[in-house]
Amino acid sequence: MNLRVKHWIYGIFCLLVAIIAIGPELHAASNTHPEKATVESQVKEKKSNNNNASHMRTPIDWHKSSETIPYPDLSKVKDFWIKVDLKNNRTYLYDGSKIIYTMYSTGGIYKKDPKTGEMKSATPTGTFYAQQERGDSFFNQSLKEGANYYVSWKNHGEYLFHSVPTKADGKYNEEEAAKLGKTQGSHGCIRLSIPDAQWMEQNLPVGTKIEIVG
Repeated sequence: MNLRVKHWIYGIFCLLVAIIAIGPELHAASNTHPEKATVESQVKEKKSNNNNASHMRTPIDWHKSSETIPYPDLSKVKDFWIKVDLKNNRTYLYDGSKIIYTMYSTGGIYKKDPKTGEMKSATPTGTFYAQQERGDSFFNQSLKEGANYYVSWKNHGEYLFHSVPTKADGKYNEEEAAKLGKTQGSHGCIRLSIPDAQWMEQNLPVGTKIEIVG
């Protein structure tokens, strides 16, 4: 065996030793910071939510959809649920942890709770589920107020998603409609723009989880 071949075999041997020695360290390094993957996923989710926000229609127009993109196709959504943020006047459609559509909304007016002294919305908070009661229009004689495109989420017709309110003559109450996405104003229901409310009535599956906060 000549000297060149010996050097070549020795080089290969040294390389194998180095790989065997460093391999476990590389494997350990790849698992040292599992939280990094979580942070990266959160960043991706935040970017996705920000992208969603960029589609919001401005200025707010209660005659039109809240976003300038099509409504989500629920047949392609794996984990659909809804979150209503009363204080921020937004209703979020989710697929798992990802916001897939945002609607301008108006919830119940805030009044001071005589027992606690805290300001409390007329809209119940907690977890509810979409119910079967829905329709194209209604009018509440006692409140002198109605709306179009409603779907119930509590007490089978008492608390609803519906359009901005209508008056006794069926015309929209423009003064109240102007509050959409800006402030609270309802008696407890969740008001939406006309197209958003219509989409809810026609597409919201019975049993959909609805979380209301604020």
